[in-house]
Amino acid sequence: MRFLVDECTGPAVAQWLRAQQHDVFSIFEQARGLDDDEIIQKAFEDDRILITNDKDFGEKVYREQWPHRGVVLLRLGDERALNKINVLQRLFAKHADQLVGQFVVVTETTIRFARQRPDDLRMGIE
Repeated sequence: MRFLVDECTGPAVAQWLRAQQHDVFSIFEQARGLDDDEIIQKAFEDDRILITNDKDFGEKVYREQWPHRGVVLLRLGDERALNKINVLQRLFAKHADQLVGQFVVVTETTIRFARQRPDDLRMGIE
């Protein structure tokens, strides 16, 4: 799969994803300082699922209507890299084939696929 890992999510997650044979663009490693608009646009244009800890991306997707290829929002009590990786392992084990085009909120104990935007349903995007 193709991922864009946000700067706040960190390089360890990007390195782990690469070790799992995923194609990864890391903001921390390759484009520090990009703002949120540039990040979501890059992920969309490069056909990548965005992995982030930044809840502002919910605002970008649902209020501002930015297009996306998928967003995984990590809402964790423990922000250490190992916990992020463990949570992503659990997500991928159960839902790897369902991530494209979805907005997914993941905690240590839950995985929630957010409601789709009405425009997506009218356009036949699933």
